[in-house]
Formats: sequence, C-alpha cells, structure tokens
Amino acid sequence: MTDTARGTSRRYGSRPTMKDVAARAGVGLKTVSRVVNGEPGVTPDTERRVQDAITALGFRRNDSARILRKGRTASIGLVLEDLADPFYGPLSRAVEEVARDHGALLINGSSAEDPVREQELVLALCARRVDGLVIIPAGDDHRYLEPEIAAGVATVFVDRPAGRIEADTVLSDSFGGARDAVAHLIAHGHRRIGFIGDQPRIHTAVERLRGYRTAMAGAGLDVDESWVSLGSTAPDRVRFAATAMLDGPRPVTALFAGNNRVTVTAVRVLAERPRPVALVGFDDFELADLVSPAITVVAQDAARLGRTAATMLFRRLDGAELPPQRQNIPTRLIPRGSGELPPPSDG
Repeated sequence: MTDTARGTSRRYGSRPTMKDVAARAGVGLKTVSRVVNGEPGVTPDTERRVQDAITALGFRRNDSARILRKGRTASIGLVLEDLADPFYGPLSRAVEEVARDHGALLINGSSAEDPVREQELVLALCARRVDGLVIIPAGDDHRYLEPEIAAGVATVFVDRPAGRIEADTVLSDSFGGARDAVAHLIAHGHRRIGFIGDQPRIHTAVERLRGYRTAMAGAGLDVDESWVSLGSTAPDRVRFAATAMLDGPRPVTALFAGNNRVTVTAVRVLAERPRPVALVGFDDFELADLVSPAITVVAQDAARLGRTAATMLFRRLDGAELPPQRQNIPTRLIPRGSGELPPPSDG
C-alpha cells in the first residue's frame, strides 16, 4: 500500500533522518550511525534491520555535515561564459574528471558574459562553501574575490586572466594562434585580410587582434582600419561587418574570424557570394570539416585547458604554497581548404 493510500502524502524537501531510521528499525541512533558509517559493533541481524529501514525510507547519509567538520566540502565551482558554447563542453568535462579523481563534486553555472552575473554566481558558490573555483571571467575587476581567496577559496582563471588581482591563470596562446592564422593567409597570396572579433573588452579578442596586426606588419602590409571589426558575435552584427569588408572600396580577399560563433556566420555570408573568399577561424567547431570547402581553423585544446586548470586548483587545495602561476597552452593550425584558397586573379 502506498503512502497516499494510507492517507499520508509525501512532503517534498523533508528528507528522512537517522532518527527516522532508528525509529523504524527499533534501534538507537548510535547503532544507525555505526551501520551508515561502516563501523564495527553491530550484529548481523541488527544491521539487516537498519539496512531494511534505510531502503524503505530512502535515507541518504548527510555528507555535508561530516565534511564540514573536516573544513572541506569536497566541491568546486566552475563559472563559464555560456554553457551552450561547444568550446566549453570538453573544458567542463575535463574539470569534472579531475574533480572526480579527487573525490569532489563539480557545480557549474553560466555568467552569460555579464560581469555582474559573474560576481553574483561566484559569491553564491562561495556562500555554499565550495573549496575552490575555476572561472572563465566576464569582468575585468576581480577584487571582490580577495576576501574569499584570503579565507582559503582556491581560485584559477581560465581562457582570460583575472582583473586587478594576482591569481593562477591558464590561457590559450591567442596571440600566437592568430598570428599563425594570418601568416597562413599571407603565405597563400592574400594582402587584404579582414579581422572580425569579439568585444574589445575581452582579453582573447584583444590578443587575437594583436596577433593579426603583428602578422600583417611582419609581412610589410598596411592595415586599412575598415578591415578590422570588434563587437558582438551576434549574427546580424557579424554579417554587417563581413559584408562591409567584402564590398568596400578596398575589398578584402580573406577573412580571419576571431571565434567559432563569428566563423559560423562568416561561412553563411561567404556561401551567398559568387566568388570564393578565403577564411580561417579561431576555434574548431562541429561539421567544420564537412562544409565545402572545409574550414581551416586554429584549434584550441579546450580539454587540456580544463585539465590544467583543475590540476592547478587541487594542487593549491593540497597545500602548495607558490606565487600565482600562469600557464600558456599552445594552439594548432588545421589546414582544411578554406584558408588555402588563393585571392582572385584580379584582386
């Protein structure tokens, strides 16, 4: 007979306690504690009655109080820019796997590229007593974290550095990857190359623009400022920027896209045009190798970023006392066809 049939109803949010188990099994609280924690001193018959009561009630041990007595919650927080962005999937999975190896639970959330939301989320995780944080920052001022770090919350920043504080950081080589991408286009004959990037307040966008300019200058090529556009990665904005570069008085013959969202919109824009335009994108993305021509990309090792950051975090939690560390993860240029298209013969 169900609880409802007996005239009772389940009260959600009210979990069975060890006291409930003890009452159902007809034993004392200490006996239940011994069974739950695998301690000796309980007869087989009594242990069976306690286990039957645990099963019937759906009791689960409250690990939080036990762990808090040790000063650790065995949980870490991961703050991402956008949970839907495919770049963050392998990064998050790698952090989770390292956390699992250390017996810790991962709690993650998205800042939606909003500095205020980032701060609210980070402080909410700190209020829940996470042991450490892995943060892909949206803001550029992280002094709000200083009291939490001083209180022992280990913190590692990924993909972008912390703002106005010193902290452990793991970055991709955005500058080097962008420089290599543009140099690749130059090597295939292009002299008028456009760059469409993310918001200018974002570290990676600035570094990729710096790589673009360095490659152009290294080849002795002037940059027309109409070939450079930083801003939202929304499709309408990217489409407008690409169209302006392709139809301007000095039209570009190649595009370098600053991240995977920009690249996807650029692919759609270029597919509508009568003449092929070379394209290299920063970040790989799903199906990039299946379109025609396949998309040449600068690939980041997102899993390695996450694994390195989480390993660094747990090293801190295990007591490592070192100055803030910075690690740079190399990128890799993957030629697939779109970045190897030559400029038009009349270009």
